[in-house]
Amino acid sequence: QVQLVESGGGLVQAGGSLTPSCAASGRPFSSYTLGWFRQGSGKEGEFVAVISWSGGSTYYADSVKGRYTISRENAKSTVYLQMNSLKPEDTAVYYCAASRKSGIVRAKYEYAYWGQGTQVTVSS
Repeated sequence: QVQLVESGGGLVQAGGSLTPSCAASGRPFSSYTLGWFRQGSGKEGEFVAVISWSGGSTYYADSVKGRYTISRENAKSTVYLQMNSLKPEDTAVYYCAASRKSGIVRAKYEYAYWGQGTQVTVSS
């Protein structure tokens, strides 16, 4: 089992940047595929980005492609989500999640472990 704790959210103006991180504890971090999801107020949760266990493969939702970068440091058991050129519509609670499935995993049901979320608010 793995425990996930996000941090690094906050309030930023449109066009600004934030880099939330997610620290893991428990089973070997490097054995998990890691993803970021978000849920805005009154909206369904949506996939944002995923990174393979080695960090060699990444995939992004179209809405964030070119603006967000997911990365991981297995030695620190931490995954990051660098978010640039933020827009008000990026406002949401951002969650990191871990999956035992390898490869590019986008479906929420494939992720067994979830953090508590970190709020990101982008003002116009």
